[in-house]
Amino acid sequence: MNKEKVALIHSLLRDSNNILVIGHKNPDGDAIGSCLGLAHFLNKKGYSAQVVMPNDFPEFLKWLPGCDNILTYDKATDTVRDLIHKADLIFTLDFNALNRTGDLGELLEKSDAKFVMIDHHQQPDNYAVVTYSDVKMSSTSEMVYHFMEALGGISEISSEIATNLYAGIMTDTGSFRFPATSPETHRVIAHLIESGANNSDIHQKIYDTNSPDKLRLLGVALKNLNILPEYNTAYISLSQKELDDNNFRKGDTEGFVNYALSVKGVKFAVIFIENRQEGITKISLRSKGSFSVNEFAREHFNGGGHTNAAGGRSSLSLTKTIKEFISILPSYKNALNKDA
Repeated sequence: MNKEKVALIHSLLRDSNNILVIGHKNPDGDAIGSCLGLAHFLNKKGYSAQVVMPNDFPEFLKWLPGCDNILTYDKATDTVRDLIHKADLIFTLDFNALNRTGDLGELLEKSDAKFVMIDHHQQPDNYAVVTYSDVKMSSTSEMVYHFMEALGGISEISSEIATNLYAGIMTDTGSFRFPATSPETHRVIAHLIESGANNSDIHQKIYDTNSPDKLRLLGVALKNLNILPEYNTAYISLSQKELDDNNFRKGDTEGFVNYALSVKGVKFAVIFIENRQEGITKISLRSKGSFSVNEFAREHFNGGGHTNAAGGRSSLSLTKTIKEFISILPSYKNALNKDA
């Protein structure tokens, strides 16, 4: 952030008595880690900051320091409405369009509070007084670290802050293997470990606490793996019945799409998940190299994200969504076979 933005942030904080830190709908590790890390930091500096999420988040993240204090709009609707009404300053983290918060978006659009965006997704909307956007950054959690650094708060990083930011960076980089993981990312991680983040413990609590049901669901997903070699593409599908039969819980399918991407020769991988409750098919897309799943998701499936990781949705049934997806692939054959 430049000096003007830093000065404005200091001014906004001085003038704010009620601060909210908000993540996106269906929050992942980066959304939870970045929001909790920032809230811990602001509260330690003497401000009053409350974390709000649109809805619940996966069980494997609920041990993170401060999770017990998170309010979710779906369960504490009236309380969250009141907090938004009273808010002077709202930080929005890990998303760049208010509709990414689901039903909460309408309330945020009507709020009189000033907004600060911290995010690394492409093509941000223009709703914030201060927009700190960097699409090359590994994660929003890494951006929060640099935000603290810009505010002269590196010495304020406690073990609780370090743990949350480490978890956010680790999950959004696929344990530091995705292309956006930079030398600077590793320098940040080193300092977080020095500040009290127990890297081995964090990894174990997030990745090594699978339920038998989740592993059985993974088996179903892998059985449903389809490979389209002419397009260097693979996809997985999970129906609502398959989810129900394996006692699906929020977060259970996290990372499943990466198994499709791990197939030799595959550059483009997708998982389609039926959600009858919302009447949609949820889509997660991953790629290798220069093929942009952000552009693909924006163009065809009402979504977006990053060059190599994005999400989308379809109002069609699971079967029809997959059929539509396959029908689109010929238009991308050259791009998918480039450097194959």
